Amino acid sequence: MKRIGSILFNRVFMVALAIVLQFSWIFFTLYDFSIRFTIVDFGIRILSYFVVLAVINNWSNPYYKLVWTFTILAMPLLGITLYAAFGRSQLTKNTQKRMDAVHREVAACLQTDMGAIEKLKEADPGVAQQSKYIRDWAQFPLYRNSRTKYYPCGEVMFGDMLEAMRRAEKFIFLEYFIIEDGKMLRAILDILKEKVRQGVCVRLIYDDVGCIKTLPKNFEQSLRDIGVECAAFNPFRPILSIILNNRDHRKILVVDGQVGFTGGINIADEYINEKERFGYWKDAGVEVKGEAVFSLTAMFLEMWNYIRGTSEDYYRYLPKVYNKKENTMDGFVQPYSDTPLDHENVSENIYLNIINHAKKYVYIFTPYLIVDNEMTVALQNAAKCGVDVRIVTPEIPDKKLVFLLTQSYYEQLIQNGVRIYQYKPGFIHAKCFVCDDKVATVGTVNLDFRSLYLHFECGVFMYCSQAVMQLKQDALDTIGKSGEISMDFCKRRNIMIRMVQSVLRLFAPLM
Repeated sequence: MKRIGSILFNRVFMVALAIVLQFSWIFFTLYDFSIRFTIVDFGIRILSYFVVLAVINNWSNPYYKLVWTFTILAMPLLGITLYAAFGRSQLTKNTQKRMDAVHREVAACLQTDMGAIEKLKEADPGVAQQSKYIRDWAQFPLYRNSRTKYYPCGEVMFGDMLEAMRRAEKFIFLEYFIIEDGKMLRAILDILKEKVRQGVCVRLIYDDVGCIKTLPKNFEQSLRDIGVECAAFNPFRPILSIILNNRDHRKILVVDGQVGFTGGINIADEYINEKERFGYWKDAGVEVKGEAVFSLTAMFLEMWNYIRGTSEDYYRYLPKVYNKKENTMDGFVQPYSDTPLDHENVSENIYLNIINHAKKYVYIFTPYLIVDNEMTVALQNAAKCGVDVRIVTPEIPDKKLVFLLTQSYYEQLIQNGVRIYQYKPGFIHAKCFVCDDKVATVGTVNLDFRSLYLHFECGVFMYCSQAVMQLKQDALDTIGKSGEISMDFCKRRNIMIRMVQSVLRLFAPLM
């Protein structure tokens, strides 16, 4: 009874119940009118065609349009109600204006280094074009006076994160999708508590849905008690809302504007293998030092000031404010952020550009392989042209239905020359691309619809920096620990699994 009571009265259950009740009330009210009055039923059917036309003519992905078109035409009343609640990604006009205003303030501080652009053009015109895309459409500049370091697992990166925070003198900014009580969080909080006493400004952003089951009780209050400022992105409230889909999936740590970390690693013990959930948890991250750190700082501050409705002098967070030494050059570095609200699929286009420009190889880590037609064609065409395309996914899944969906894409890709591996020791959560010994990106972006179209994400694009070859070596080591998927494996799946996969493919954009 105690366990049942804890389920019934926890926040997830109460909020979800409130949303279901609201949705049900809207649906059954309309349903009641439709069966009582023929004209209402006729009107709903006519409305469904107009809604489908609106879906077809919006800027979303064709797969996304397909699932909503099918649902609305097959079940007009249910489909329209679902689409009104969950099918769109636009914010309200006032919220959009507020976010745009903050973005303009931050973008004005991100200065373009024309010298870096010209040097990259001389080194590799093709990569310079990719960099231009990030600069023009994600609005984050290219840097050359920066260094990178790649981490093949969370536990190694965590040690450097702690050391960086211990050296903090001015500020520590943290932004994470998941925060859970455990050894990792307690070690971070011990340092933050000491740093606040020393006068360091500490701010933390977390995604409310990502943390809804994991945050310790009274987490925000306990942080305020020790002097840490805290903000929750898009709180999960008992109100039917179209923006429940949009989550802050980024993972960012910035210290004094001198060093920044990002990648797949959240603040929870499985990410550093202190707790086993799905075998060995294979993740990846990257450390950035030098001028490029300011882009990570700017991403954090933009989100912070949007959530809090505040503004500040962004220039005082520039790396040179606290570091008078000249930063050493390690190739070219370009951190970037992706938002679901600008109709520009930055992360997907960066991935596509890497694949389409590849000459020798592309190695990819992703926990989920739920790809649209553009990504499928790009991967297949690269393989058909002789590029060595290899993708590593988990052998032990965290979500079984999503894993079945991931495996449904294997046959078509393998048939066209793409090589797919499953990581035998456990779950691979890394999100990385490395190409031709010169280009790589490491970040938070999965190869699935939610990451590519619905979430706030970030990553670091790199050319000829040391992290590129470090990632390549890790990719080869990881492939060596993985089993290659054969065409025979795909064809031997029983008919029931194939049927389930077919249904899952239809609803892939919603998963």
